[in-house]
Amino acid sequence: VIQKGTATLRKAKKITVKTCLDNPFGFQWKTIDGEDMHFILQTLEERIKNIGLKKIETQRRKKRSLTKNQTESVCDASTNELPTEETEGHQQKPGWTDISIRRQLAIGVNEVTKALEKNELLLLLVCKSAKPPMITSHLIQLSASRATPAGQVPRLSETVAPLLGLTSILALGFRKQSDKFTEAIEAIIPKIPALEVPWFQYRTEDLVAHAETDCSESEEDEQLAEAPGDELTSQKRKRMESNQLDLSHVILQPLKIKKLVPNPNKIKKPPRKKKKAFS
Repeated sequence: VIQKGTATLRKAKKITVKTCLDNPFGFQWKTIDGEDMHFILQTLEERIKNIGLKKIETQRRKKRSLTKNQTESVCDASTNELPTEETEGHQQKPGWTDISIRRQLAIGVNEVTKALEKNELLLLLVCKSAKPPMITSHLIQLSASRATPAGQVPRLSETVAPLLGLTSILALGFRKQSDKFTEAIEAIIPKIPALEVPWFQYRTEDLVAHAETDCSESEEDEQLAEAPGDELTSQKRKRMESNQLDLSHVILQPLKIKKLVPNPNKIKKPPRKKKKAFS
Protein backbone atom coordinates (compact mmCIF):
# COMPACT_ATOMS: atom_id res chain seq x y z
CA VAL A 1 0.00 0.00 0.00
CA ILE A 2 1.40 3.36 -1.08
CA GLN A 3 0.88 6.07 1.47
CA LYS A 4 -0.43 9.44 0.43
CA GLY A 5 2.20 11.97 -0.56
CA THR A 6 5.00 9.45 -1.09
CA ALA A 7 4.46 8.44 -4.74
CA THR A 8 5.95 10.71 -7.43
CA LEU A 9 5.50 10.65 -11.19
CA ARG A 10 8.59 10.78 -13.38
CA LYS A 11 8.39 12.95 -16.44
CA ALA A 12 9.47 11.31 -19.68
CA LYS A 13 12.64 12.80 -21.07
CA LYS A 14 12.38 14.61 -24.37
CA ILE A 15 14.20 12.91 -27.22
CA THR A 16 16.75 15.32 -28.67
CA VAL A 17 16.65 15.33 -32.45
CA LYS A 18 19.25 17.16 -34.54
CA THR A 19 18.56 18.15 -38.14
CA CYS A 20 21.29 18.37 -40.78
CA LEU A 21 21.56 18.70 -44.54
CA ASP A 22 22.43 15.54 -46.46
CA ASN A 23 23.72 14.96 -49.99
CA PRO A 24 20.86 14.13 -52.41
CA PHE A 25 23.16 11.92 -54.52
CA GLY A 26 24.14 8.40 -53.51
CA PHE A 27 27.51 7.05 -54.60
CA GLN A 28 28.32 3.37 -54.82
CA TRP A 29 31.25 1.43 -56.21
CA LYS A 30 30.71 -0.89 -59.15
CA THR A 31 32.12 -4.17 -57.87
CA ILE A 32 34.13 -6.20 -60.36
CA ASP A 33 33.07 -9.84 -60.04
CA GLY A 34 33.49 -13.05 -61.99
CA GLU A 35 36.20 -13.55 -64.57
CA ASP A 36 37.34 -9.92 -64.50
CA MET A 37 38.02 -10.13 -60.76
CA HIS A 38 40.10 -13.31 -61.13
CA PHE A 39 41.99 -11.77 -64.06
CA ILE A 40 42.88 -8.61 -62.13
CA LEU A 41 44.00 -10.51 -59.03
CA GLN A 42 46.03 -12.97 -61.08
CA THR A 43 47.84 -10.25 -63.05
CA LEU A 44 48.67 -8.36 -59.86
CA GLU A 45 49.88 -11.51 -58.13
CA GLU A 46 52.14 -12.52 -61.01
CA ARG A 47 53.57 -9.02 -61.42
CA ILE A 48 54.35 -8.53 -57.72
CA LYS A 49 56.00 -11.95 -57.51
CA ASN A 50 58.19 -11.19 -60.55
CA ILE A 51 59.26 -7.82 -59.15
CA GLY A 52 59.82 -9.15 -55.64
CA LEU A 53 58.56 -6.05 -53.81
CA LYS A 54 57.94 -6.74 -50.13
CA LYS A 55 58.12 -5.03 -46.76
CA ILE A 56 60.27 -6.81 -44.20
CA GLU A 57 59.58 -6.13 -40.54
CA THR A 58 61.68 -7.09 -37.55
CA GLN A 59 60.08 -9.47 -35.09
CA ARG A 60 60.02 -7.98 -31.62
CA ARG A 61 60.97 -10.39 -28.89
CA LYS A 62 59.67 -10.06 -25.35
CA LYS A 63 62.34 -9.62 -22.70
CA ARG A 64 62.06 -12.04 -19.81
CA SER A 65 63.33 -11.31 -16.35
CA LEU A 66 66.36 -13.52 -15.62
CA THR A 67 67.66 -14.66 -12.27
CA LYS A 68 71.23 -14.10 -11.13
CA ASN A 69 72.33 -17.63 -12.07
CA GLN A 70 70.83 -17.33 -15.57
CA THR A 71 72.49 -13.96 -16.19
CA GLU A 72 75.89 -15.33 -15.18
CA SER A 73 75.47 -18.30 -17.54
CA VAL A 74 74.47 -15.97 -20.40
CA CYS A 75 77.52 -13.76 -19.79
CA ASP A 76 79.84 -16.79 -19.84
CA ALA A 77 78.29 -18.06 -23.07
CA SER A 78 78.56 -14.64 -24.72
CA THR A 79 82.31 -14.46 -24.09
CA ASN A 80 82.92 -17.82 -25.74
CA GLU A 81 80.47 -17.55 -28.68
CA LEU A 82 79.87 -14.82 -31.27
CA PRO A 83 76.44 -13.16 -31.46
CA THR A 84 73.92 -14.62 -33.87
CA GLU A 85 73.55 -11.34 -35.79
CA GLU A 86 77.16 -11.45 -36.94
CA THR A 87 77.08 -15.14 -37.88
CA GLU A 88 73.81 -14.96 -39.79
CA GLY A 89 74.68 -12.59 -42.63
CA HIS A 90 71.83 -13.73 -44.83
CA GLN A 91 69.21 -11.87 -42.78
CA GLN A 92 67.57 -9.04 -44.73
CA LYS A 93 67.34 -5.51 -43.42
CA PRO A 94 63.92 -4.26 -42.28
CA GLY A 95 61.99 -2.09 -44.72
CA TRP A 96 61.02 -2.27 -48.39
CA THR A 97 63.18 -4.37 -50.71
CA ASP A 98 63.21 -1.67 -53.41
CA ILE A 99 62.21 1.89 -52.51
CA SER A 100 62.13 3.08 -56.15
CA ILE A 101 59.42 0.53 -56.98
CA ARG A 102 57.56 1.35 -53.78
CA ARG A 103 57.34 5.01 -54.84
CA GLN A 104 55.47 3.93 -57.96
CA LEU A 105 52.56 2.74 -55.80
CA ALA A 106 50.12 4.51 -53.49
CA ILE A 107 49.13 2.11 -50.70
CA GLY A 108 46.37 2.94 -48.23
CA VAL A 109 43.40 5.30 -48.25
CA ASN A 110 45.34 8.35 -47.02
CA GLU A 111 48.16 7.98 -49.54
CA VAL A 112 45.72 7.35 -52.40
CA THR A 113 43.67 10.43 -51.46
CA LYS A 114 46.75 12.67 -51.53
CA ALA A 115 47.85 11.21 -54.87
CA LEU A 116 44.41 11.77 -56.42
CA GLU A 117 44.32 15.37 -55.23
CA LYS A 118 47.63 15.94 -57.02
CA ASN A 119 46.41 13.98 -60.11
CA GLU A 120 49.24 11.46 -59.94
CA LEU A 121 47.40 8.15 -60.46
CA LEU A 122 46.72 6.12 -63.59
CA LEU A 123 44.65 3.42 -61.93
CA LEU A 124 42.92 2.90 -58.58
CA LEU A 125 41.72 -0.37 -57.04
CA VAL A 126 39.66 -0.47 -53.84
CA CYS A 127 38.96 -3.52 -51.69
CA LYS A 128 35.36 -4.47 -50.96
CA SER A 129 36.14 -5.44 -47.35
CA ALA A 130 36.44 -1.79 -46.25
CA LYS A 131 34.02 -1.19 -43.37
CA PRO A 132 32.29 1.20 -43.02
CA PRO A 133 31.91 2.05 -46.74
CA MET A 134 32.39 5.74 -45.89
CA ILE A 135 36.14 5.10 -45.71
CA THR A 136 36.43 4.72 -49.49
CA SER A 137 33.27 6.44 -50.79
CA HIS A 138 34.99 9.83 -51.19
CA LEU A 139 37.41 8.29 -53.69
CA ILE A 140 34.60 7.94 -56.26
CA GLN A 141 34.23 11.70 -56.76
CA LEU A 142 37.98 12.29 -56.64
CA SER A 143 38.81 9.67 -59.26
CA ALA A 144 35.96 10.85 -61.50
CA SER A 145 37.13 14.47 -61.30
CA ARG A 146 40.65 13.43 -62.30
CA ALA A 147 39.40 11.04 -65.05
CA THR A 148 41.20 8.16 -63.31
CA PRO A 149 39.73 4.68 -63.84
CA ALA A 150 38.77 3.17 -60.49
CA GLY A 151 36.89 0.09 -59.36
CA GLN A 152 36.12 -2.08 -56.36
CA VAL A 153 37.73 -5.52 -56.40
CA PRO A 154 36.75 -8.20 -53.87
CA ARG A 155 39.57 -10.16 -52.17
CA LEU A 156 42.09 -7.46 -53.06
CA SER A 157 43.45 -7.24 -49.56
CA GLU A 158 43.53 -11.02 -49.10
CA THR A 159 45.66 -11.64 -52.18
CA VAL A 160 47.89 -8.57 -52.49
CA ALA A 161 48.60 -7.74 -48.83
CA PRO A 162 50.49 -10.98 -47.98
CA LEU A 163 52.60 -10.60 -51.13
CA LEU A 164 53.70 -7.11 -50.08
CA GLY A 165 54.24 -8.13 -46.45
CA LEU A 166 51.31 -6.07 -45.12
CA THR A 167 48.32 -6.98 -42.98
CA SER A 168 45.66 -5.28 -45.14
CA ILE A 169 45.31 -3.02 -48.21
CA LEU A 170 42.03 -1.14 -48.61
CA ALA A 171 43.17 1.00 -51.56
CA LEU A 172 45.95 0.49 -54.10
CA GLY A 173 46.91 3.15 -56.65
CA PHE A 174 49.40 3.07 -59.52
CA ARG A 175 51.24 6.32 -60.20
CA LYS A 176 51.85 7.80 -63.65
CA GLN A 177 55.60 7.19 -63.49
CA SER A 178 55.25 3.44 -62.85
CA ASP A 179 57.54 1.66 -65.31
CA LYS A 180 57.32 -1.73 -63.62
CA PHE A 181 53.52 -1.91 -63.76
CA THR A 182 52.77 -0.51 -67.25
CA GLU A 183 51.78 -3.88 -68.74
CA ALA A 184 49.56 -4.73 -65.79
CA ILE A 185 47.86 -1.32 -65.88
CA GLU A 186 47.14 -1.57 -69.61
CA ALA A 187 45.62 -5.03 -69.12
CA ILE A 188 43.47 -4.07 -66.10
CA ILE A 189 42.00 -0.73 -67.30
CA PRO A 190 39.68 -2.28 -69.96
CA LYS A 191 38.16 -4.52 -67.26
CA ILE A 192 37.10 -1.59 -65.04
CA PRO A 193 33.61 -0.07 -65.55
CA ALA A 194 33.07 3.67 -65.75
CA LEU A 195 32.13 5.56 -62.61
CA GLU A 196 28.69 7.15 -62.31
CA VAL A 197 28.88 10.68 -60.96
CA PRO A 198 25.98 12.95 -62.03
CA TRP A 199 27.97 16.14 -62.54
CA PHE A 200 30.80 14.46 -64.48
CA GLN A 201 28.88 12.29 -66.95
CA TYR A 202 28.02 15.00 -69.46
CA ARG A 203 31.48 16.58 -69.61
CA THR A 204 34.08 13.81 -69.70
CA GLU A 205 35.40 15.24 -72.96
CA ASP A 206 35.45 18.73 -71.46
CA LEU A 207 37.68 17.51 -68.63
CA VAL A 208 40.30 16.29 -71.10
CA ALA A 209 40.13 19.55 -73.03
CA HIS A 210 40.37 21.51 -69.79
CA ALA A 211 43.49 19.57 -68.80
CA GLU A 212 45.09 20.37 -72.16
CA THR A 213 44.34 24.08 -71.74
CA ASP A 214 46.03 24.08 -68.34
CA CYS A 215 49.28 22.99 -69.99
CA SER A 216 49.09 25.84 -72.50
CA GLU A 217 48.34 28.51 -69.88
CA SER A 218 52.02 29.06 -69.13
CA GLU A 219 52.73 29.95 -72.76
CA GLU A 220 49.78 32.36 -72.83
CA ASP A 221 50.96 34.06 -69.66
CA GLU A 222 54.32 34.80 -71.26
CA GLN A 223 52.58 36.34 -74.27
CA LEU A 224 50.33 38.42 -72.04
CA ALA A 225 53.31 39.76 -70.11
CA GLU A 226 54.78 41.16 -73.34
CA ALA A 227 51.49 42.73 -74.54
CA PRO A 228 50.48 46.36 -73.63
CA GLY A 229 47.81 47.23 -71.05
CA ASP A 230 44.68 47.50 -73.28
CA GLU A 231 45.48 44.34 -75.23
CA LEU A 232 46.35 42.53 -72.00
CA THR A 233 42.86 43.03 -70.48
CA SER A 234 41.07 41.99 -73.70
CA GLN A 235 43.17 38.85 -74.07
CA LYS A 236 42.55 37.92 -70.44
CA ARG A 237 38.78 38.24 -70.95
CA LYS A 238 38.88 36.06 -74.05
CA ARG A 239 40.89 33.39 -72.24
CA MET A 240 38.52 33.38 -69.26
CA GLU A 241 35.49 33.01 -71.55
CA SER A 242 37.11 30.15 -73.47
CA ASN A 243 38.04 28.25 -70.28
CA GLN A 244 34.52 28.41 -68.82
CA LEU A 245 32.77 25.03 -68.91
CA ASP A 246 29.31 24.59 -70.39
CA LEU A 247 26.95 24.18 -67.41
CA SER A 248 23.68 24.19 -69.37
CA HIS A 249 23.10 20.47 -68.78
CA VAL A 250 23.42 20.74 -64.99
CA ILE A 251 20.20 19.94 -63.09
CA LEU A 252 20.12 21.29 -59.56
CA GLN A 253 18.59 19.09 -56.87
CA PRO A 254 17.46 20.11 -53.39
CA LEU A 255 19.42 18.96 -50.38
CA LYS A 256 17.91 16.28 -48.17
CA ILE A 257 17.04 17.05 -44.56
CA LYS A 258 18.26 14.29 -42.29
CA LYS A 259 17.24 13.88 -38.65
CA LEU A 260 19.75 12.43 -36.23
CA VAL A 261 18.80 10.89 -32.89
CA PRO A 262 21.83 10.45 -30.63
CA ASN A 263 21.99 6.98 -29.08
CA PRO A 264 18.60 5.75 -30.38
CA ASN A 265 18.94 2.34 -28.69
CA LYS A 266 19.80 4.04 -25.35
CA ILE A 267 22.87 1.91 -24.77
CA LYS A 268 24.53 2.96 -21.53
CA LYS A 269 28.28 2.81 -21.14
CA PRO A 270 29.53 0.52 -18.39
CA PRO A 271 30.76 2.40 -15.32
CA ARG A 272 34.49 2.81 -14.99
CA LYS A 273 36.15 0.81 -12.28
CA LYS A 274 37.92 3.02 -9.79
CA LYS A 275 41.46 1.98 -8.94
CA LYS A 276 41.92 1.22 -5.30
CA ALA A 277 44.65 3.23 -3.63
CA PHE A 278 47.22 0.96 -1.97
CA SER A 279 48.05 2.07 1.52
